[in-house]
Amino acid sequence: MPPNRNGNLSVVYFQEFVLEGFEGGLETQVLLFAVFLAMYLLTVLGNLTMIVIITLDARLHSPMYFFLKNLSFLDLCYSSVIAPNVLANFFSSSKVITFEGCATQIFFFSLLVTTEGFLLGVMAYDRFIAICSPLHYPIMMCTSACARLVLGTYCGGCLNSIVQTSFTFSLPFCSSNHIDHFFCDVPPLLRLACANTALNELIMFGICGLIIVSVTFVVLVSYGYIAVTIVRMRSAAGRHKVFSTCGSHMTAVTLFVGTVFVMYAQPGAIESMEQGKVVSVFYTLVIPMLNPIIYSLRNKDVKEALWRLKHTAT
Repeated sequence: MPPNRNGNLSVVYFQEFVLEGFEGGLETQVLLFAVFLAMYLLTVLGNLTMIVIITLDARLHSPMYFFLKNLSFLDLCYSSVIAPNVLANFFSSSKVITFEGCATQIFFFSLLVTTEGFLLGVMAYDRFIAICSPLHYPIMMCTSACARLVLGTYCGGCLNSIVQTSFTFSLPFCSSNHIDHFFCDVPPLLRLACANTALNELIMFGICGLIIVSVTFVVLVSYGYIAVTIVRMRSAAGRHKVFSTCGSHMTAVTLFVGTVFVMYAQPGAIESMEQGKVVSVFYTLVIPMLNPIIYSLRNKDVKEALWRLKHTAT
């Protein structure tokens, strides 16, 4: 940066950013484009299929599948916030994203990812009520209660999104406008700020840590009670059905919480951007692609509903 009249360095504020993406030559970029495109298409196809099946099949109009449909909607949306722009940038010479576009991407990505985290906790609570208090389940998890729970997850996601976006974009970005990432995210942007980011890092680690701890606590407590109930079950078929349903959810929770923790809730997240890119690919595309597979392949009701839908269409 050039010195000003007082001999100090002048500050140049940027109105746009450059997403550096992934390193490598043309062959590497083509290969990555093909991989990203395949994962995104599978994500869209899988989650849309889940939404359509649950919407059309009356036998799946229960609280569990209502939450599962919302999970598929979130997976579809937050992967779509990232993937199209990433695919376009593979063969773009500029890879430029405006200041407003970057802020918008961070806002919606934070909103949807945080909402999904809370929704996974709600789904664990739903299974706890269904298995441990089946007589009270129709009352406690009525349509209005389910709607309020989902609305609460979106409110929590919106609150975190507003905080993260406002604190991040209150910083001056004057050292460089090249983001060492394939999409706009808080950790790589904090590296570009020419101001003290200690408060921003504390807020990011604190809020993300609180979300992870609270969701994990709800899941562990819920499944602790569920495990006790399963042990007391006399029916082997009943135990198998519970294990199948809960196993799918535990797999989804473990994948989601593990990757979010590595990226946002540990002190080394800001410095390890190369690791961050790999982890980000996992939770922006791989997990949304896997969730429909996890919940459909291990779920007899979903497979039967898909079979009925196929035969109805033919």
